[in-house]
Amino acid sequence: MNIHEYQSKEILKKFSVPTLKGKVISHADEAINAAQEIGGKIWVVKAQIHAGGRGKGGGVKIAKSLEEVKTLAEKILGMNLVTHQTGPEGKQVHKVLIEQGCQIKKEYYVAMLLDRTVGRLILMASSEGGVDIEEVAAHSPEKIHRVVLDPVVGLMPFQARQLAYAIGLKDKAAQNAVKVFLGLAKAYEQTDCSIAEINPLVETVEGEVLALDAKLNFDSNSLYRQTQIVELRDFTEEDPVEIQASKYDLAFIKLEGNIGCLVNGAGLAMATMDIIKLHGGSPANFLDVGGGANKEKVTAAFKLILQDPNVKGILVNIFGGIMKCDIIAEGVIAATKELGLKVPLVVRLQGTNVELGKKLLLESGLNITPADDLTLAAKSIVSAVQSSK
Repeated sequence: MNIHEYQSKEILKKFSVPTLKGKVISHADEAINAAQEIGGKIWVVKAQIHAGGRGKGGGVKIAKSLEEVKTLAEKILGMNLVTHQTGPEGKQVHKVLIEQGCQIKKEYYVAMLLDRTVGRLILMASSEGGVDIEEVAAHSPEKIHRVVLDPVVGLMPFQARQLAYAIGLKDKAAQNAVKVFLGLAKAYEQTDCSIAEINPLVETVEGEVLALDAKLNFDSNSLYRQTQIVELRDFTEEDPVEIQASKYDLAFIKLEGNIGCLVNGAGLAMATMDIIKLHGGSPANFLDVGGGANKEKVTAAFKLILQDPNVKGILVNIFGGIMKCDIIAEGVIAATKELGLKVPLVVRLQGTNVELGKKLLLESGLNITPADDLTLAAKSIVSAVQSSK
């Protein structure tokens, strides 16, 4: 789950990470009052969307007068902001953050994340802030420094100092950076983040160290114990189909192909998409119904798939362990009848009660093609879709 920059900063402030004074508005008429409340002579007007690269897309502007604050707010609010992370379709801006300006001496990068290569949490920092960390990794990997956290004691102060010195911070600024690093680590662990990133982290001319931007993503599997985080969810930033999928506890991601996939298990779902691609097809979605699917859940999954007008065929690939094949077959039959399915449907079942599941499909009288082998199933649906063009 993602949240906005201003929400990330509110969380970080609770863990003693300093940020600049700011105010979020939804209407341009609020801009001047917000800037006056913040104070100062320079302000930054920042689009609030769930994507990076906002500055390059025209979503971050500096204002040097109250009138300019309002003008920029009018321009940014409602705009369709396109960045390298939104894709060509962009995202509409519904909120802007008006934030006080500051005199920046140097920009840095810092992030807390899980390094799967070592199986530990790491704190990563670079002297090259304000740009995509991927660019730094590609062109100046020696400027990225890491410390590995002990899972028992977490980030230690001496590690935070080592990292501050490694990226070139000194004296008062280094001391302030240590506090930021320790606060970021606590925020990551206590709110179940998947990544906690500050880019840029800035050193001011006065030696202060501030989070000028912040990005917190959260592990969706932990949200049951993070009710205060769930309340920050912004549905306007999410795909309506994916929102609908979450109501049924379905893992759904829309893709660009024309073969819908209904699978149980993330690994099997990815393998299913791969084998469709291998045999000349193109998957329209990733959809994992999980291990405890019932008829209602399977029907909901079919509805999600068929909302995509590009879908010209569906492949169901289920391994029945906890989830029995006859229950899945009943769900497939019910969904096919309810939705009046008109596209080719290939169903591959294996596992518990598989023979009963196949029997139900064969005796349903519906246009369902059963398959015992995944390769044959993939070839069958690809052939059916291609012949229907």
